[in-house]
Amino acid sequence: MQRPPAPTRAPLARPAPRGAPPRAARAMPPPRAAPAGVESLGALSPAVEAAIEAGLTNCLSDTDLDLGPRAVRHAGKVRDTYLLGGLAILVTTDRLSAFDRALASIPFKGQVLNQTSAWWMHNTHDIVPNALLATPDPCVSVMTRCDVVPIEFVVRGFMTGSTSTSLWTHYNNGERNYCGNAFPDGMTKNQRLERNVVTPTTKAADHDEPISPKEIVARGLATQALWDAASAAALALFARGQAVALSRGLLLVDTKYEFGVDAEGGLRLIDEIHTPDSSRYWLADTYEDRVAAGLEPQSIDKEFVRLWFRERCDPYADAVLPEAPAPLVAELSRRYVTLYERITGLPFVPADGSVPAGQRMAANTRACLLELGANLE
Repeated sequence: MQRPPAPTRAPLARPAPRGAPPRAARAMPPPRAAPAGVESLGALSPAVEAAIEAGLTNCLSDTDLDLGPRAVRHAGKVRDTYLLGGLAILVTTDRLSAFDRALASIPFKGQVLNQTSAWWMHNTHDIVPNALLATPDPCVSVMTRCDVVPIEFVVRGFMTGSTSTSLWTHYNNGERNYCGNAFPDGMTKNQRLERNVVTPTTKAADHDEPISPKEIVARGLATQALWDAASAAALALFARGQAVALSRGLLLVDTKYEFGVDAEGGLRLIDEIHTPDSSRYWLADTYEDRVAAGLEPQSIDKEFVRLWFRERCDPYADAVLPEAPAPLVAELSRRYVTLYERITGLPFVPADGSVPAGQRMAANTRACLLELGANLE
């Protein structure tokens, strides 16, 4: 099976349903203002803003695709994976996960993550092969099934973060050696590191834990050879991502990669790459001035939502969290779409909302699987 060609343009928008007024005649609601204390990065096209507004009450929060009796579903924090023979079908939902729990659902988040990741996979397979076979639906990727390396390869270029596994959290608590990397005294939050580093964590369903390369090998989570190959690939992918991001006026601050081993023993990139969920992005042109002024960098990721929850509760310990307000959710959706358009250079076209998402995804995915020769009976 040949790799699908890289996308060159966004798919054509579908015509309006019969009886609907022409698009130009539709009244578009004004975009919701960002909540107090959150800087807006600006409005998108009227059509996308209207789709985000409508999507606030129609997110893809769960999936139940009919892919035949042989398909086995596994629900993750954000993705639902259907295993079918030698294939893994990844459905990216709109669920927002942070602090090891679901916080909200964000309109078009799943579509942005899926399509952004597919774009990056098309543009990095020269560094390391990946498992992607096809993207039959805006929210679905079909991949070669691999044995997952039970490590998240987190790569960082800056001293920052707000979660329990973030570099700044540990450094600010007095640690100077983190995941096998030594850091000098006197560093400040959001400072650029002298070099990019890998700070791996265990891959767990409930809570990821920082771990050193030495511990990874000692615990049998990976051989030394596998660790060396995967960590080198992670650093090379990150360097490529930083270069591409900077050419778009962005700083790729940190990210995570996941790898698997295919049936032939080859290392492959799996899951997502350089998305606003797995990565932190800052605006490059305002970074220096804002850090010098003691301000947080302008970000195009979910960090501002993490900070919103941090300021109002203990998201790790509290049984019930405050509900994310609609303006906060809309702003995050807007930032995700903004990142997709800046990175890929393509206009974002919201998935067809005239058909229920589950029905659309099942039909598109089943057609793709049959083309790949999968047994759906």
